[in-house]
Amino acid sequence: MQTWLAKSEAEAFSIEDLARAPKRTTHWEGVRNYQARNFLRAMQRGDRVLYYHSNADPSAAVGIAEVVRESYPDPTAWDATSDYYDPRASPENPVWSMVDLRLVEIFPRPVPLSELRTVRALDGMELLRRGSRLSVIPVLHKHFELIAALGNSKSSFYPMPAKKKSKVTGSRSVLSKKKKSRIRTGQTLTTDSQKIGRRN
Repeated sequence: MQTWLAKSEAEAFSIEDLARAPKRTTHWEGVRNYQARNFLRAMQRGDRVLYYHSNADPSAAVGIAEVVRESYPDPTAWDATSDYYDPRASPENPVWSMVDLRLVEIFPRPVPLSELRTVRALDGMELLRRGSRLSVIPVLHKHFELIAALGNSKSSFYPMPAKKKSKVTGSRSVLSKKKKSRIRTGQTLTTDSQKIGRRN
């Protein structure tokens, strides 16, 4: 099983909207970025997806969805009335793809981007890279599980390893040790500024 993250603007299609959708399932249309499209095409049935509210106050990971239908052509691409119309696309040459996602859970508390940036264990995550704007990205299993644990925790912050403090005794500095606590651990997926499907 692979793990992913998909962004959706809450005002366009929130995780609560997904919870109200028939069978708590939606098709994730409107992706108009080739790299994000390729990630959609790599998704497999049963893969888990972090649902992320982008351009929100605050932007945050808010729950988990599951891939229930693998990549297939996105018909909004050749629908001239759609916001996601692409004149290059046609049923014979669809160009763009989408998947179906089903809600698994809504986190008891959102995990905001500002908090994720404080978690050293998430270093290297594409979401946290400055300038990163992809609306669909792969996520390491360990990062996925950590964010899921944070979303299901009561704490509003990740317990960082304690900094070493020094006690001055005469002319010597004695370092004190503290235990380090640990915690376990889309619609327009589009180009940079477009929404995910009717989402990000």
